[in-house]
Amino acid sequence: MSQGKGGNNPKGGIPPKWNPFMDLLFLQGRAGRLFDDLMQRSCAGVSAGAWFPPVDIYETDGYIVLKAELPGVDNRHVSIEVDGNVLTLKGERRFEKTLSEENYHRMERFYGIFQRSFSLSNAVDKIGMKTQFKDGVLKITVPKAHEARHGAIKVKVS
Repeated sequence: MSQGKGGNNPKGGIPPKWNPFMDLLFLQGRAGRLFDDLMQRSCAGVSAGAWFPPVDIYETDGYIVLKAELPGVDNRHVSIEVDGNVLTLKGERRFEKTLSEENYHRMERFYGIFQRSFSLSNAVDKIGMKTQFKDGVLKITVPKAHEARHGAIKVKVS
């Protein structure tokens, strides 16, 4: 029984090249994030009501920028602390009791306290830190600390 030109591809021809390693890398990344979240929850000793907002961190020439998704969180219930090169983001999303729980068909959003700590790759200038809270996204811009210049210098030996 011949399958004809093209093998198992119903359209005929050569099927697109599949790279199993890309799938493995994707799964490794997802498993790593899941493991990190579980470790943070168990190590932090937080209550069952805790949740962990997703965060992006990137770096520019002069700044480290952190963006956290905090929809429904009042900015008065958010605090930021910097100790050395560790930035800690704490807060709470409070459940608004406009309806009784019996009226809900489904509750998928997380409520309660959150706390996330991030080790920053550089020393930072705490005093120049700026925040912006817009459309449920908190943007924290932290200037890198001015360090001694890297590079060669000439020293006169006497």
